[in-house]
Amino acid sequence: MQIFNDLTEIRRNDNNIVTLGTFDGIHLGHRQIIETVVEKAKYSSGNSFLITFDPHPRKIVSSDNRLQLLNTLTEKIEILASLGIENLFIVNFTKEFSQQSPDEFILKYLINGIGLREAVIGYDHHFGKGRGGDIERLKEFSSKNKFTITAIPGYKIGEEVVSSTKIRNALLGGDILTANRMLGRHYSFTGKVVQGDKRGRELGFPTANLKIEDADKLLPQIGIYAVECVIDEQKYYGLLSIGNRPTFHDAGEVIPEVYIFDFDKNIYGKSVKVNLVERIRNEQKFSSAEELIQQMNKDKEVGLEILSKLIN
Repeated sequence: MQIFNDLTEIRRNDNNIVTLGTFDGIHLGHRQIIETVVEKAKYSSGNSFLITFDPHPRKIVSSDNRLQLLNTLTEKIEILASLGIENLFIVNFTKEFSQQSPDEFILKYLINGIGLREAVIGYDHHFGKGRGGDIERLKEFSSKNKFTITAIPGYKIGEEVVSSTKIRNALLGGDILTANRMLGRHYSFTGKVVQGDKRGRELGFPTANLKIEDADKLLPQIGIYAVECVIDEQKYYGLLSIGNRPTFHDAGEVIPEVYIFDFDKNIYGKSVKVNLVERIRNEQKFSSAEELIQQMNKDKEVGLEILSKLIN
């Protein structure tokens, strides 16, 4: 996949099949748009081209900048490449860029900049200043500029339309199964293993404390989860705790730490990708270390049962 960060880097081509959007999460609704672009490009011997924005537009135009993301930019690039997108244009979304009218964006970026044969757009996509651009505005340009428009309907699971907001809310509520179902894969994050207080090792459950490098990455609700871990391209299984360890701390920073089953390697400084499979329980404060150990043994049994379909 070829990645562009400035319009001047792109050689205009009227054979492009283009889509655009933030694509946070790249959920099942996004995937049907992307797969349509890729298939149309193959069928017509054209070029698949995706335009996305970084940082997330809401981080710039909204007074509430606490938005947490389903994908870091690195994760987004990796997923898009796996889906077969040939060309990715990452637009630096600034306050100045946000002031462009929809017409200015269409002319500068699509028609005169990248060039296109067809635009594939989600049914509810809006763009330009005040989100004033939509499919109807694109249609006004399409006939006289010789490109076509394909509108992709919302992706439904039952009667519910999949969206990034619904996935975000599911994760914040600890509903991993709903989030994973809408994503079409396990929700994941990556962290680097850092030194902790080694409390887990003393309890017989050595854990790896993870530092998330992107502060905007969303972590799900505090609690205990059954997870799949990837270290150096090898898969392992275990339990994830997200919390401030109330049995030993009255208050403190929320830390993700993972206990990997039957694992005894030094992985300090390594990156661990954590795929969340299912939530087991809330975080609890126990009256003693012994009571905590008893619960952790129960968690391990539950986790092994949940993960058995993946392990075998």
